[in-house]
Amino acid sequence: MAVSFVTLFQWRLNSVLLQQENEILLGVKDQILSLVSKLDEVGSFLGDPFFWTLHARETAKSFLTLSKPKLGKKEKEQMVSLIRKLDEVTGVPGDVERIWASYKTWVSEIRGTLREADDYVDDFIVKVYGQTEQDQKESTAEFGSEIENIKSRVSEIMDRSPQLGFSPNLKEDIKKLLRSKFDEGTPLVSCMLSYMNLSYDLKLSLLFCCAFRRVCGKTKADLVRVLVAAGLVQEKSGELMEDKAHVNLERLVDLGMLKEKVSTWDYYSVPSPYYEFSLSVMNAEDFFISTENSDSMIISPMARHVSILEVANTITSMNNLQHSLFVSAKDGLSKASSDCLRTVLHNAKFLRVLDLEHTLLKSLPDEIVKLVHLRYLGVMYSILNELPESIGNLRNLQTLDISWSGYEFELSNGVLNLAQLRHLKMSQSTNDGEVRVPQGISRLRNLQTLEGIYAGGGIAKELGIMTQLRSLEVRCVSDDHADELYVSIMKLTRLQKLSLSVETVNESYDSSSSVEYENSILPCLESFSPPPLLQTLELEGRLIELPLWLGSMENLTQLHMCYYHLSENPTTIMQFLPNLKFLRMFNAYKGRRMDKEFFRVGGFPKLEYLYISSDNLVEWTEIEEGALPCLKQLSIFYCKELMLPPEGLQHLTTLQILDMWCVHEDLIRRLSPNGGPENYKIKHIPLVKYRGDMSHGFWCR
Repeated sequence: MAVSFVTLFQWRLNSVLLQQENEILLGVKDQILSLVSKLDEVGSFLGDPFFWTLHARETAKSFLTLSKPKLGKKEKEQMVSLIRKLDEVTGVPGDVERIWASYKTWVSEIRGTLREADDYVDDFIVKVYGQTEQDQKESTAEFGSEIENIKSRVSEIMDRSPQLGFSPNLKEDIKKLLRSKFDEGTPLVSCMLSYMNLSYDLKLSLLFCCAFRRVCGKTKADLVRVLVAAGLVQEKSGELMEDKAHVNLERLVDLGMLKEKVSTWDYYSVPSPYYEFSLSVMNAEDFFISTENSDSMIISPMARHVSILEVANTITSMNNLQHSLFVSAKDGLSKASSDCLRTVLHNAKFLRVLDLEHTLLKSLPDEIVKLVHLRYLGVMYSILNELPESIGNLRNLQTLDISWSGYEFELSNGVLNLAQLRHLKMSQSTNDGEVRVPQGISRLRNLQTLEGIYAGGGIAKELGIMTQLRSLEVRCVSDDHADELYVSIMKLTRLQKLSLSVETVNESYDSSSSVEYENSILPCLESFSPPPLLQTLELEGRLIELPLWLGSMENLTQLHMCYYHLSENPTTIMQFLPNLKFLRMFNAYKGRRMDKEFFRVGGFPKLEYLYISSDNLVEWTEIEEGALPCLKQLSIFYCKELMLPPEGLQHLTTLQILDMWCVHEDLIRRLSPNGGPENYKIKHIPLVKYRGDMSHGFWCR
């Protein structure tokens, strides 16, 4: 981890040179590149196998200290033995503790110098913004001199570096020894070795994934936005940092260090023991401090990143060098904790990431709009109804997430000044969930994500100019702008995710019907043609019939069909979509009976998640043997009239989870392992969850 802060600062310097608006820095390009080269020497020295060993030892000690109350006797003995073996294999003469203390002092000096340098770069970028040409030249010359001073200070510290002289094969020798002395399957040792072998960007990504509540998790897209804003992704010309961050997360998933939440599609969290191990790394390095209770936390003055998972009465004072702050509060912030937060924000001059989820803010603190370095602002689940015009002061902001906030939210014109904005998430929980944005939204040329928008009033036409969009969610679609909206969407050739929901209307075609969305028809879909790269499609509203183009979407992996109320089988067209993995049918079919035609052999070749909800479904007769060959999870929600499980359920051998929510008690009784006559259909499923009107729980195989 010691190398990480060197690497991050190098990335920061290279990123500065890549940004077109910083062309004024070309005059000091040579000085910047010379400093980057000097930092290569520092990184190479810190990557010495001996430092790797010391770091492994300190991390193991930290893990033992933090996790001791939760560890069994055998696990404690393993960790103590591991620490002893690390000491033995290095063959360090003298006091290991003294050597480690000396090393930490030296590293702390390097780290402090580079932190000051990093903040100096940030200050310079802000300072030259809006300066006259002459003032910019003077500021740039001054900046070049300071870069030279930083290089000199780094060189001086390197001259005082500890003399090592250990075998270059030491790292591999340690790994061999650990494998020979410890069982390969020992979770703690295996976890430690897996972590130590990660590249720096993957290590940092893993730590940041621990910043959020494990019980909730976060989508990959949410995690990507945080990693990019925090500067944990190397910026390269011609590449999107979001793509690189996504690759890093996929790699962590492949390694088992990041796992999808049970019963929640596309939500991820760090599993045990990697979560506990990551916390001990944070503690050992003072890089990222994470705590579940704000009253009990002690913040190191060296910590750059802080996560408080459950704010209590107060928020402890912090240094003014914070780069990331994550705060959540299940029941909102108290008056005392709100005051403490304002004090922290007042001092957090260099804050880049601020996430205030579930804090129930009523208004945006004035201190936030003064955080000119802020790149990520999340206030999900607040009760904000507006943003101040001064939000436009946050000219470096990349992500603004105000999802599920307030009641009638309307975006201010100040948002149009956020020239660096890449992601704008706004879906609301009231009315049709739409947010009205000011005309001129298309000026935000860097925007990749735009969710929760209302497209009336000329906004639909503007969307056609925003060809850089990758994710678009439009709420309250109606006849008066649908044609123009669809024409615009067809121009968005980079679009990967599209969500459209209809405007709800009160007039019903059938006065006897109380079915939701029965009278709200998605208009004009026949003339629509989806963008070619689309992977996720969400359509919410009544359809007379499924559009034929749905069956030709070869890149589609997720399909959400909500409130279609179709009389005919809705799966016929989409059975042969080659890459579909997730299918959600929420009142998509209003028939009372499903038979084997819905899921035939050969259909849905890659489907892993199937979600069915229906107010009308009474009978599901059969699933053909050999159908749904990859299905992992079947969710049956709000099917209160369904009393019998389908025949053939026992043939879904890949099924890992059966989730039944708000279903008939007879269905639960028939499937019960306690004498249920149809339990044989689910005996092979590892986890079955259920909730009826009178019972709830789960069965494990």
